[in-house]
Amino acid sequence: MAAHPDDRPADGAPSPAVVELATRLFDMARAGDAETLRGYLVSGVPADLRNQSGDSLLMLAAYHGHASTVSVLLDHGADAGLANDKGQTPLAGAVFKGFDDVVRALVDAGADPHGGTPSADAAASMFGREDLRRLWT
Repeated sequence: MAAHPDDRPADGAPSPAVVELATRLFDMARAGDAETLRGYLVSGVPADLRNQSGDSLLMLAAYHGHASTVSVLLDHGADAGLANDKGQTPLAGAVFKGFDDVVRALVDAGADPHGGTPSADAAASMFGREDLRRLWT
């Protein structure tokens, strides 16, 4: 009989099945597989699921330039300003990578351009992206 995904080893660590599912979810966010990820979100996967580095699904989708996946996550309640363990936000990551459509989606969702370290505002200034800074000023 297969173990139930909620079964945990005695040390309290997630079961291998849970780790495998989480890994697939993070890969979906990185790859921009919005529709498959949407199905999991509808089924109850937390929109703010985070990996061992504190990167949320939204952070990974934003950093890899997947505006449609960012929108799906935001539509399912993902926190637009949730920083990772280094203090980096999805908005700052999108600005750093130059993904204008992702930046717009995050700003429209209320992401704080002055939050995080470095902030999206600081990154836009550093890279001469006044066009992006005008989105929040």
